[in-house]
This record gives sequence, C-alpha cells and structure tokens, in this order.
Amino acid sequence: MRNSIKVGKWEIKRNIKNKSFIISLFLTPLIFVFFATVPNLLSGNDYDTTTTVYVNDELGTYEVIEPIIEENNMMNWDLTETNEELPTVQQRFEEEPNSAYIQIDEHTAENGVVTYVKGDGVSSQFSNQLRIIEQPLKQLQLQSANLTEEQLELIATPIMFEAADGNEESQASQEEITTTEIGMVDPYESGIPAAFAGLVLFSIVITGMMIFQSASQEKKDKVAEIILSSVTPGELMQGKILGYFVLGLIQVGVWMLFAIPIAIYMLDDVPVLQHLLVPETLILVFIAILGYLLFAALFVGLGATLEDASSGSNFQGMVMMLPFIPVVIIGPVLSDPSGIVAQVGSYIPFTSPTILILRLAILDEWPWVEVLIGITILLVSIWLFMKLAGKIFKVGILIYGKNATPQEIWKWLRA
Repeated sequence: MRNSIKVGKWEIKRNIKNKSFIISLFLTPLIFVFFATVPNLLSGNDYDTTTTVYVNDELGTYEVIEPIIEENNMMNWDLTETNEELPTVQQRFEEEPNSAYIQIDEHTAENGVVTYVKGDGVSSQFSNQLRIIEQPLKQLQLQSANLTEEQLELIATPIMFEAADGNEESQASQEEITTTEIGMVDPYESGIPAAFAGLVLFSIVITGMMIFQSASQEKKDKVAEIILSSVTPGELMQGKILGYFVLGLIQVGVWMLFAIPIAIYMLDDVPVLQHLLVPETLILVFIAILGYLLFAALFVGLGATLEDASSGSNFQGMVMMLPFIPVVIIGPVLSDPSGIVAQVGSYIPFTSPTILILRLAILDEWPWVEVLIGITILLVSIWLFMKLAGKIFKVGILIYGKNATPQEIWKWLRA
C-alpha cells in the first residue's frame, strides 16, 4: 500500500504541473460562466433598469398590488399612483422612456381587461410581468359578483391530484396530507445535493479517463518497465487510480469555488449552503465515488492493452463509451423515476451511479431498499472489475508492438 501511495503522489505531481491539466482546470468553469452570463448581457439590461409604472386605480386595488410588486425581487418596478388620464401620461414617455401606465377602472371589473401603454425603453417582458397583478384583480371580480366567503375560498382553492393504493391504510394516510404540505415541496432541497454529486461524478470520471492515456503513454515511452522494477503491477495500478481520484477532487474543489458563489448570487432566495451541507449529500457523493472506482478499473486495464492511445480498436472505443450509457435512458427515468426502467438502471453497474443520483434528486421519498441493492451491486462489481483489471494490467503493461485483441484479453482473464 505504501508503494501505491508513492505512485499516487507521483501521478499527482506529474499532472498538477501539466499545462493541459491546469488549462482545463480553470478553463472549464470559465466556459460555463461565459455561457451562463453572455446571453443575459446580449439580451440587454432589462432587469437592471427601473421602470416607473403609473397606476390610475379607480377600484381601490393599489394597496393590494403595491406589496405584491415590492416583494417580487425579479421585477424592478417603481409604482406611482396617479389620477391623470392616458393622453396626459403619454406625453411624458418622450422624456421618460422607461415608464409605463396602467388603467384599472370599471371596464377592468366588468370585462377583465387592463389597459396599459409603455415607453420605448421598457422591457419587452413587461406584458408578461403584468400577470402578477392578475390574481388580485380576479379576486376583485369575484367580490363584485356578490359571492359568499365560503364560495370565494372554494374558488381560490387549487385542484390537487394524489395517488392512492386503494387500501384503507393508504387512504387514511392520504387524508392526513394537507394542501399546504403538498405545496411545500422544495425542489432545491434534493436538487442541490444531487447536482453537487453529479458534478463530482462527472469530474472524477472524466479525470479517470486520463488513466487510460497514462497507461498507454507509459508503454509507448517505455517507462513502464522502469517503474515496475520498483513496484508490482498491482501497486502501480492502485497508485494510478488513487492519484487520478485526488486530481478529480482537486478539479471539483476548483470548480466549486466558481459554482457556489454563482449559485448563491443567482438563487438569491435559496439557502444553497444549507441545502448542500446535509447528510444526503454524503450518500450521493459516496455513490459518485463508487462510480469512479468502477470506471477507473476499466480504464486502467484498457490502457494497458494499447500500444498507443490513438490506435485503439472498436472494442476499446466501446468500453470508453460505457460511462455515457445512462444518457440513453435518462428520458424514461425523468418521466417515471419509480418505473421499471429506472429500477433496472439502478441495478446495472455501468448505469447505476448516474441513475441513482438522478432518481434521488427527483423522488421526495428515497427507495432505500433499491438504493442499498444498487450500492451493494456496485461494491461487488468494483471488487470484481478490480480483480479482472489487475490481471489485464499485469500482462498488458509489458506487451509492446501491438494492441491486445479481445481474444488475448480473454486468455489473460482465464489465466
């Protein structure tokens, strides 16, 4: 184990000074930041510009509308109550292009139509933003219809849909669920830990692919023989897996330095750190690490079978595509995270890490039995693939002049 740690340190030192690794370390998050911010910059400063909105209210709804606008952080409106008519206000638009006028009168109460005009400098989204005052105006219409309080409350209550098993216990438990509880589900509560675990899985798996290049490059440069004079093939393989795992964690750490401040800034009302620092995050990250160990064993064994990383056969190319198999079944999993496709995907080693993280991000209640079965299958698969990769690596790392064929690899495994 001591020699494996030495090999791991050597891999870390060798790659941490590599220009391509350093560039990718900082360039990748900058690319994400670029594509996240440039569209907003190109769309203009509509959200930063204050729009003066004159409200001519003849129905007494201004006191209801004003706090709604003030509490909405996405709308930069400066409400001003006015008694002036539309022609008078329109004359100001030349001097105040970032202003608008809303007319709320008897015509609004009778027909549900709000008349408005806006200056040339007002955002094109203004008409959509007006939807925020639709609910209080609708409430005003209902009140003018002389409905009772019970009727108004019934109309305002949304229709809810809930599944039942048909047995008495299920129906009884469903009756205890109130409308308030149903509406309190926070998608960020499970989404943020899952996004972090997905980032960990993506980063360390992509970094783990570097093991493939490292093993084949050492064969090409005839370095493997020198290294194996000091360590065993098993220690060399374990050291590579350990070293690139640490490099992946370094990459995640740097990316999170960019991601967390941006997430806190963009999700102003969401407690990002509070949702991230929860026990569920540890479980999701553990699943991501198991995924890395599984694919790292495949890549390090595969790299030892190639004479040159650029001369791989179709067989090696198919193995390199294994981490991306979950993309094929993401659609069915998103549409039904408890369905048969999602369950089967949780038990297949090559799809299990991604599918488990995705399902746990969507489901309100975790299927612990399925999670434990999936993790157990992953652990057994990792142990099996490590043994098989060790056999392939032990022989393949010392073969020069050609790429190993599937038939030769099968002979090594049977030996």
